[in-house]
Amino acid sequence: MSLQYQNILIERKENVGIIYLNRPRVLNALNRNTVDEIMNAMKDFNNDENVRVIIITSNGDNFSAGADIKEMSQLSSIDAEEKSPLANWDIAINSVKKPVIAAIKGYTLGGGLELALSCDIIIASEDAKLGQPEINIGLMPGGGGTQRLTRLLGKHKAMELILTGKMIDAKEAEKLGIVNKVVSKEKLLDEAIELAKEIAKKAPLAVKYVKEAILFTLESNLQEGLRYERKLFYLLLGSEDGKEGMRAFIEKREPKYKGK
Repeated sequence: MSLQYQNILIERKENVGIIYLNRPRVLNALNRNTVDEIMNAMKDFNNDENVRVIIITSNGDNFSAGADIKEMSQLSSIDAEEKSPLANWDIAINSVKKPVIAAIKGYTLGGGLELALSCDIIIASEDAKLGQPEINIGLMPGGGGTQRLTRLLGKHKAMELILTGKMIDAKEAEKLGIVNKVVSKEKLLDEAIELAKEIAKKAPLAVKYVKEAILFTLESNLQEGLRYERKLFYLLLGSEDGKEGMRAFIEKREPKYKGK
């Protein structure tokens, strides 16, 4: 693991880059410096040709209990708009072209849940507790909770969870479609790495375009999405990786992808 950061650690396992939130004494609360460090690590992994999938997880028993309330309570509305990392986070996560897997455990609340929701796939441990409790301190989600949960769950369930601030367990989150899979705490990181390595074997350009097409549909109608999907499909059809993949299939061998 690298110790170049104060609030996170990073590690590379073959083609997988891993980011660990590393403030376990404060339940991995997300202060400004932590979010800045996550964004920098994401940028580095995104620019690293040897990294094909990114995992974000945590040290300690919890993923993140949310924003650092002590830091946040000192901000005025103007300060928050100018200094909060929230707007920059959306820009940063949208610029990451590689799949990002969140491996969550324990308390995954408020900004911690919003961080996980901004990822592409979520694996949860059996002890994970998810929620948007901001309403309990007179606030509301500000990092995408109202938007992403509503798109995932629909209006009524999102309203219930956010207006009550209640927590749900990992199994309920799986039933609702918030998380992809629930595993034991001991197997959480191994499961995320196994999934990441499986994705990392695929053609990098195809993986990039699949992510791009799926995210595009969240901001477009069906016809626009279909046109965009076809455009990316045609580009892949003429790519080196596309030709190699088809040749390998015909020749009954493993393809050798170059990301071109």
